[in-house]
Amino acid sequence: MRGSDAPPGAEPVARSPARRTSAPGDGATDAAIPLAKPLLGQAEERAVVGVLRSGRLSLGPRVAQFERMFAARVGARHASAVASGTAGLHLALRAVGVGDGDEVLTSPFSFVASANAAIYERARPVFADIDPVTLNLDPRAAAAAVSARTKALLPVHIFGYPADLPAFEQLAQRHRLAIVEDACEALGAVHADGVAVGGRGHPAAFGFYANKQLTTGEGGMIVMADGALKERIDSERNQGRAPDMGWLDHDRLGFNYRLTDIACALGIAQLARLEQMLAARARVAARYREALGEIEELQLPCADAGGNRRGWFVFVVQLPEGADRAEVIRALAERGVQSKPYLPAIHLMSFYRERFGHRSGEFPVCEDVAARSLALPFFPELSEAQIARVAGAMRAALGR
Repeated sequence: MRGSDAPPGAEPVARSPARRTSAPGDGATDAAIPLAKPLLGQAEERAVVGVLRSGRLSLGPRVAQFERMFAARVGARHASAVASGTAGLHLALRAVGVGDGDEVLTSPFSFVASANAAIYERARPVFADIDPVTLNLDPRAAAAAVSARTKALLPVHIFGYPADLPAFEQLAQRHRLAIVEDACEALGAVHADGVAVGGRGHPAAFGFYANKQLTTGEGGMIVMADGALKERIDSERNQGRAPDMGWLDHDRLGFNYRLTDIACALGIAQLARLEQMLAARARVAARYREALGEIEELQLPCADAGGNRRGWFVFVVQLPEGADRAEVIRALAERGVQSKPYLPAIHLMSFYRERFGHRSGEFPVCEDVAARSLALPFFPELSEAQIARVAGAMRAALGR
């Protein structure tokens, strides 16, 4: 979900024949419905070919153009294009001063990159439980987890629903903490006060993997209000080179986190029709609500509330209590419907258990949600007929 670091199976899959295992008319089909599919056309092709013909494949004019356009779209002062959303989180945490021995307070219900980024800087990710409705980090649980070593808050706008930034801003002010937003899934989301996710001034990282609202294939963007942070990030994404690009003067530790002009050209073309793609995703989500709403005990993504507006990334349902998720996935696949568990609890992954001693029962809301969540096919061109097929397959899989 952040750059190339997407969950297994999250990548778009070409349509391929699915073996019929049931009798005609029972919902089985020869054409599998993929989990995700990017929306690409002639404009994207022309943009990429134009860069190829220019000969400026990297460190060219498309990078700055994409940055300006993206910053304007989310209402940020500055933006820095980077190789992935993960790279963006890493550079943003470095930029706010996270380092050896610090703690970064974040959500255990996220793609693993949000926690990993803290470990890159020898800091410790500290988790707190999530809100059972929004699935975002619970501000009250986060407040209880703040310690003398907490350096930063890293709220995740999970599945594109805005995290409660006003509450986290109050918490940060009380304890003098930095905020870095994981907005990798949330392009197009808007807070209740009308500010777009990414537009509040904190460093916020977006991701452009192929299943995102906007794609550059791989890639990401950090937005921020502070020009000094942009200067630092622009240097560190490019091996720590000096602002004047002097070859011999690498005045700080840096990384190869650049985004190519080819990718930026693709992003520029995608930005030109972003509103259309966001609207199409919202329409697909609304149709899913109608098609799945009457399936008993199947929990759908929370509706927008209190003025918050989701930027639709994926459509993740929570299966009824006691349902065998592996069996549901198998039954859906038999009917030509791809699905994936979204997302495992980070603290229960083997690396985190072994490194930090995490165990089951620490974050019960997260663990319950993680055990029952399932992502269904979701992309702008998903048709009403395909949605009906998914709903029919789900009813059959659940015996409803």
